[in-house]
Amino acid sequence: MKVSLIEHTPNPDYVAAFSARVCYSTNPNDLKLDEKSIKKLLRRVIKSGHHSVLEHVNFTFLIEGISRVATHQLVRHRIASYSQQSHRYTKIEKDSFVIPPSIENMPHIKEIYDQFIRNSLEFYNRLIELGVKKEDARFVIPQAASSNIVVSMNARELLHFFSLRCCVRAQWEIREAAIEMLKITKSKAPIIFENAGPACVRGRCPEEKPCPNISEIRHFFKNL
Repeated sequence: MKVSLIEHTPNPDYVAAFSARVCYSTNPNDLKLDEKSIKKLLRRVIKSGHHSVLEHVNFTFLIEGISRVATHQLVRHRIASYSQQSHRYTKIEKDSFVIPPSIENMPHIKEIYDQFIRNSLEFYNRLIELGVKKEDARFVIPQAASSNIVVSMNARELLHFFSLRCCVRAQWEIREAAIEMLKITKSKAPIIFENAGPACVRGRCPEEKPCPNISEIRHFFKNL
């Protein structure tokens, strides 16, 4: 899987801070914000829960080689926009499948897995040869089939997305995507995303049985 940044709001920290300052100013044209004031203002509004100003900051990503298993989870985040490779119109090839690490690390299981993928792909190709449309032939393809998807989210939704999908209990593939997206957003908007990550980075773990290594998790995301 590969995650790339396609486009984003220029100067995202500034845009969010400017938006926050406008709420309390009678003359927006006279607003002056230096780096120090941006940091101070953003940290205050984020801590206070005034997150609507973050909705003015947007990021668009391209995620390549992600399975249908993971994208079905991804599109549940409804405050976002998605454009996904269609298997109605594009043909599924033999290298278009994701192998979970738990299977990759067990050679005798991987052999069975690979054979199942080959069988489904052979059946898929046979159906197309017999005149079945790709949109119907794809019914025999497992969810391991990968695709490419464009994802756009504003900064407020990204913070929510990271709090859920960066957690070690999230499904491994969407967690990998979330961590890569966080690396990118943190490099572009270091103040907005300085405390981004699973909920335990900012405070108490919401799970009934918290992870035993929370300090290590916090260290990982603080230094991402």
